[in-house]
Amino acid sequence: MKMARFLTITGALLVAPFPSLAAPLNSMNEVGAAMQACWTPPANSENSSVTLSFSFKRDGTLIGPPKTTAIHVVGGDKARQAYVDAAIKALNDCLPLSFSPALAQGIAGNVFTLQFNSPKK
Repeated sequence: MKMARFLTITGALLVAPFPSLAAPLNSMNEVGAAMQACWTPPANSENSSVTLSFSFKRDGTLIGPPKTTAIHVVGGDKARQAYVDAAIKALNDCLPLSFSPALAQGIAGNVFTLQFNSPKK
């Protein structure tokens, strides 16, 4: 059985501006930057983060629903769920992404993780 590669896209690596969402994305840094541009943390969620795991199809949509792999949210269950929901909404709001032919060929089926962070207090 072929094992999927695991890559991590983090906000710290994505400080460079990214091309328009209409332009095909050529690298995972561009994919990460495009996804982070869709992210708006919930109000009053300082020092929080959630990591989602997901896989793309070649057409820029997801193979299945994203999975929460790590979460650090201050507050109770409602705050945690609101944060996870906001991260999933950000991911879905960005889709479908437009991949360059070279990126599309290598991206399908691989598992990626993306961390959504709130500003530090």
